[in-house]
Amino acid sequence: MKKKLVVNAIVKYISGLLLTGLLLFLPAGTIRWGGAWLFIGLLFVPMFFLGIVLLAKAPELLAKRLQVKEGENTQKKVIGMSALLFLAGFILSGVDYRLQCTHVPVWLTAAASVILVISYGLYAEVMRENAYLSRTVEVQEGQKVVDTGLYGVVRHPMYAATVLLFLSIPLVLGSFIGFAVFLMYPVMLGIRIRNEEKVLSEGLPGYTEYCRRVRWRMIPFLW
Repeated sequence: MKKKLVVNAIVKYISGLLLTGLLLFLPAGTIRWGGAWLFIGLLFVPMFFLGIVLLAKAPELLAKRLQVKEGENTQKKVIGMSALLFLAGFILSGVDYRLQCTHVPVWLTAAASVILVISYGLYAEVMRENAYLSRTVEVQEGQKVVDTGLYGVVRHPMYAATVLLFLSIPLVLGSFIGFAVFLMYPVMLGIRIRNEEKVLSEGLPGYTEYCRRVRWRMIPFLW
């Protein structure tokens, strides 16, 4: 089973790397795009080492993170819209670079790079705290409510981390056009969260009480 997991992880890692490269460099019309290489390095290098850590210490969690088959109809629609959003964001960022439509200041690109790394670190911390973390919305056998660490601050710290991550991506790429597209991501995430909380409240004992204790979904004092 572990060998199959390793193969699956490697295939998806390489596929993701190649797809990201194609979505960026083809529209840009060149591979001499520093922002794209910076983004790829900031995302895929930590991802590689995180995968090794998960394989060694939490292979079950790694298997869950590689699982993408969603059963909830609402979630399927959100995932589909999100996929189109990311395609548009990457492609338009590449076109923006080719045509030089917008220019992101160097200081903002540097700040976005730092935020991207921090958000990925938060993402890794959430995975450490929650062994039930899956990419699909479901109530797993024996699952319990996690209410410590970041989960004691907001109910969806992983989603909060991904908002920082994905909003920083187009700025690292140097595209305000891409940033405008990615601004739709938090809206789609709000739809996903509301449906996810409905599923968890109905199927996970103690989740409704947890929602009463931890008021904020993603952003303290805001939402």
